[in-house]
Amino acid sequence: MENMHIVFWLFKDISWCMIWKPLGIIMIFPTLIISIVIAWRTRQLVSELCHNLAISIWIAANSYWMISEFLHFDDHIVFGTFTYKHMAMIPFCLGILILAYYYLYWKPKNKNEIETL
Repeated sequence: MENMHIVFWLFKDISWCMIWKPLGIIMIFPTLIISIVIAWRTRQLVSELCHNLAISIWIAANSYWMISEFLHFDDHIVFGTFTYKHMAMIPFCLGILILAYYYLYWKPKNKNEIETL
């Protein structure tokens, strides 16, 4: 499943690069759904869960950014100098916060524990 996830992700990003709008938008769904399933399956391991959640959020942010470019609202102003494309920073930062939680709080606090399934 993880390997197929990468194939879908690559097709999504290639479609974005080549401006193949229908394929790019369609590929969001299997890419995001599989990343969520992977995160759910690894929920017993905090390290895997945090990383897989960050990946799912990254895919969502990346997909939003792609759609904003495809539908030509990426350069519209939201406020000040921030555009709708910059709104993708919200989920990107959420992903970083999840990883910061893991590396700065959970991992040091549980450094002597071994995670197993």
